[in-house]
Amino acid sequence: MSDPASEPAYGEQNEALEPGVDRVLVIDDDRELCELVREYLVQECFYVDLIHEGRHGLEQALSGKYDVVILDVMLPGMNGLQVLQAIRRASRVGVLMLTARGEDVDRILGLEHGADDYLPKPFNPRELVARIRAVLRRLRPAGASDGLWSPERLELGDLYLDQGSRTCRVSGTPVELTTTEFDLLVTLIKSSGRVISRKDLVRVVLDREFSPFDRSIDVHVSNLRKKLGVTAEGIERIRSIRNVGYLYTHHPGHSISHSAIAP
Repeated sequence: MSDPASEPAYGEQNEALEPGVDRVLVIDDDRELCELVREYLVQECFYVDLIHEGRHGLEQALSGKYDVVILDVMLPGMNGLQVLQAIRRASRVGVLMLTARGEDVDRILGLEHGADDYLPKPFNPRELVARIRAVLRRLRPAGASDGLWSPERLELGDLYLDQGSRTCRVSGTPVELTTTEFDLLVTLIKSSGRVISRKDLVRVVLDREFSPFDRSIDVHVSNLRKKLGVTAEGIERIRSIRNVGYLYTHHPGHSISHSAIAP
């Protein structure tokens, strides 16, 4: 008898997927919504598995089989935020949180715990697909699959970024960043000393149109500040420019160093 908490989209005979098919794990106890999501995503050429409770969902999310996890906040047993925390202790898999409309606290906590993005319910399925594909693009830089991508190492003061391995170090100490946080930091570093508007950060980093009511980029910046700390000189690395955007501090005597990573 099959486990009702886990429902694959195509059945066991389709475990051997065609190359390039992205696998999505949906963890949500709303079975009717899950079926609708699965039906739509299958039409968009995703492979979809459904799980309706947190602990089994966590086990599958950490299995290494999935490219993106769609995770609801409200789950029986182990809630979505607990699942997310456990995922982030062991994996960088893309995570898109589903939250109740108007629940700003859940959205902020989800982003603070390492979610790549969130989507409030109810949502348009086309928006869900757009968000999933945006997360996948951030996980797979353009050209990486065809050998055309030329990642760089970036250094500025005591900060070191390796775009090939997507690792960050401050004064030699590794700093764990989510995919979105890493891309945000690269964007700010490459324009150090110049203000980048919130609108441009949302477009470049989150790969969507800006909404004045969407504060997710601000939460990601706040998380970065906490993780990076101040410079050796005691200067805040990322400054808020009121009503404009953000600026990575350009300290006199420090210049950004670019170096290509050999193939």
